[in-house]
Amino acid sequence: MKQSLFEARHQQEWQRFSAQLELLERGRKPSQPVDDFPAAYRRICQHLALAESRGYSSYLIDQLRQLAMRGHQQFYRHRSHLLADLLGFVLGGFPRLVRHEWRALLAASLLFYGSLVLMGVLVYLFPDLVYSLMGADQVSQMESMYDPDASRLGRFSERGSGDDWLMFGYYIMNNIGIAFQTFASGLLFGIGTLFFLLFNGLTIGAIAGHLTEIGYHQPFWSFVIGHGAFELTAITLAGAAGLKLGWALIAPGRHSRGEALRMAAKRAIGLIAGAVVLLLIAAFVEAYWSSMTYTSTTIKYLVGAALWALVGLYLSLAGRSSHAPE
Repeated sequence: MKQSLFEARHQQEWQRFSAQLELLERGRKPSQPVDDFPAAYRRICQHLALAESRGYSSYLIDQLRQLAMRGHQQFYRHRSHLLADLLGFVLGGFPRLVRHEWRALLAASLLFYGSLVLMGVLVYLFPDLVYSLMGADQVSQMESMYDPDASRLGRFSERGSGDDWLMFGYYIMNNIGIAFQTFASGLLFGIGTLFFLLFNGLTIGAIAGHLTEIGYHQPFWSFVIGHGAFELTAITLAGAAGLKLGWALIAPGRHSRGEALRMAAKRAIGLIAGAVVLLLIAAFVEAYWSSMTYTSTTIKYLVGAALWALVGLYLSLAGRSSHAPE
């Protein structure tokens, strides 16, 4: 391709990129979305490489090289802002969002923990009730997972300590899958979220009640208390996010359902993003700490209680120094 044709084809794009750079260098917001900046920067680098390989004039190559250098500086500056924004969200924005959405979180917690406790008590009092939710094979598997004589607790208890990183990956995929299932099903006017909150609560409660009734309470509760602080909290947060989507569709108010859903989704996505962070922590604790049998149950209970307190203090107090509204 001749240089004149190459310039004619891309000159406007270079001018737009240059104008965007000038605004970014002045600290002003460009008219073009910042999300498009990385793609535009990559195209400039590609055009520079083409110009050099085709032997175009030094004037054009210098012009493109300057654009690429300025774009490089802004690209990595923008990336640092993203990291700062992410850190700010974790340290303050997310707990403030949780406190702001306390009504949805309360509703999700009542559904989840209420069904969990109720089913746990019923199965403890009426042991055969566990088979109404789980098959005999599943019950037997749960018993083997939390056998007091097992060398390691939890799923795949026969694994060695060197396989913990495999279980870390498994727990991430499994737990995040449950959370997104609970969240996304809120688009079914909230019915899907209600179902998954109740289903998970009833299932966990049935397992807890059964294992406690047969005398496996020490290994079971010492296993779940640690990572449960993060995992169970994340489930209720995913439920709260799903309920917000459902309620926006049921009662959109003065807005259209599409507009109400769009506004609700902004906060709901923030809740599910924070829930994912909690699930990553839960997966690490579950794989590397909860399954251990080398320490006493008393220490596990103390650590678990400390983790629950830590999560509670984080969601209650973090970010309060900011001027952002609660």
